[in-house]
Amino acid sequence: MAKQRSASISRQTNETNIEISLNLDGVGSGKITSGIPFFDHMLELFSKHGFFDLTIDAKGDIDIDYHHLVEDMGITLGQAFKKALGDKSGIKRYGFFVLPMDETLVSVALDLSNRAFLVYDANAPISMVRDFNILLFKEFFQAFANEAGCNLHIRLEHGKEPHHIAEAIFKGFAKALDVATQAESRLDGGVPSTKGTLSS
Repeated sequence: MAKQRSASISRQTNETNIEISLNLDGVGSGKITSGIPFFDHMLELFSKHGFFDLTIDAKGDIDIDYHHLVEDMGITLGQAFKKALGDKSGIKRYGFFVLPMDETLVSVALDLSNRAFLVYDANAPISMVRDFNILLFKEFFQAFANEAGCNLHIRLEHGKEPHHIAEAIFKGFAKALDVATQAESRLDGGVPSTKGTLSS
């Protein structure tokens, strides 16, 4: 795992135009511009607490709805992680974290198994933060799981305030992904699977 684990992804459709640059072995430097301030804030928290250097320049038809851009940013971020991880040799593979924020508690567990599956049990009693509906985050995480090849479980244990819930989810996701992408020295560079591969 001595090589630099980084990736750049560009994705353009009739609805969105996204450029992402990712360094897994960074210091948590994030610069996110999407035109959706609350979502930018969540991804900056993700970058900071996962120690990922992440730059995203994203534009989309947010005058219509935030859905297309939020989902497509999940797609491109998942693609960036998959590219940066390569064949996943030498990584821990699994990560989990339980994160408190005031009255809120969120648990996140994931497996970089190349088997995409999302379990999202995080329906907030109040879902709006200003003009942003945090229910959209399910679409973001589904897109990420699909493209990264990630088995991802996110559960709201308890909580009421939607900003706290969203922030706990993204911080917990960052911490779990940080663990899963870290080096496991006992593997001696091998792939963490009895199959010998996590690429298929």
